Amino acid sequence: MDFIVELPESRGNTVILTVIDRFSKMGHYVPLRKLPSAAELVPIFITNVVRIHGIPLGIVSDRGTQFVSRFWRGFCKNVGIDLSFSSAYHPQTNGAAERANQNIEKYLRCFISERQDNWSDLLPWAEYALNSAVSEATGHSPFFTVYGFDPPVLPATFPDTTIPALDEHLASLTETWGRVKQALEDSSVVQKTKADRHRRPAPVYQVGDRVWLSSRNIKLLVPSMKLAPRYIGPYRILRRLNPVSYALALPPHIRIHNVFHVSLLKPLLCNRYTRARAPPPPVSVEGEEEFEVEAILDARISRGSYSTWLTGWATVQRIALGSRLLRSMLLGW
Repeated sequence: MDFIVELPESRGNTVILTVIDRFSKMGHYVPLRKLPSAAELVPIFITNVVRIHGIPLGIVSDRGTQFVSRFWRGFCKNVGIDLSFSSAYHPQTNGAAERANQNIEKYLRCFISERQDNWSDLLPWAEYALNSAVSEATGHSPFFTVYGFDPPVLPATFPDTTIPALDEHLASLTETWGRVKQALEDSSVVQKTKADRHRRPAPVYQVGDRVWLSSRNIKLLVPSMKLAPRYIGPYRILRRLNPVSYALALPPHIRIHNVFHVSLLKPLLCNRYTRARAPPPPVSVEGEEEFEVEAILDARISRGSYSTWLTGWATVQRIALGSRLLRSMLLGW
């Protein structure tokens, strides 16, 4: 399940609810006036999904406020629906709905008017066309997989013919179901093989390990993201949800979901640039706590004035090294 939002108003509708069956690839696209709350989503779901197909065994969605709310969780728990959520910044987890969104947008883009205000009228025909098209994964159209026959391409009445026996119809459905299942498994293997050509084996982390977190999708409080660090942290791993998802112990000021795909993590490798121990304690100089300076690494003249640079450099290092010791050492040098 997913939403397509921020669409131009069409008959009062601005949102599309996308629901895709993972087995048959059949999709339902429901126009909505606005992004619904969790309480509003339940009757919409019952009318457009449960009424037609029954109660699903599980639902995969992103972490939108509607899907993670206590109301929606409580409803699904009571009717026996297993909820699964995509990990942070990894939409491939809900790839079926994401791909369906692209397909429906592509269809509407081809037939919509210049004012873009008639997409609600085109939506039923778009759903009809997509559910009648043969899926590359299954080898059949979603309509045929669910109902056992292909709908007519153009609206027409069925000719009066002899109706097959019930057992023959059930046998045909069983055979179709088996062929579709085998085609899905074969397609999944082929797709995984192609995807693995450009992938490296994911590292395995244990609870308590420290890892770096990619800042690609995190808005940092810096003037420019071009010069921002590519990874932040390191953060400790709290638990392993599955082979490719981990929960991190994030600081309170990072208010995002703490479950991330393994592709966004990088192991912490200790080297000469990694601080493996705490800094030494300060020393007392004339009743004040200051840090001893071990060595002066470098010095330079800025804009023809050495003293100006010296004062500024000493001020910057005041907390880390101690301004009084630093100034006396540099002036003596």
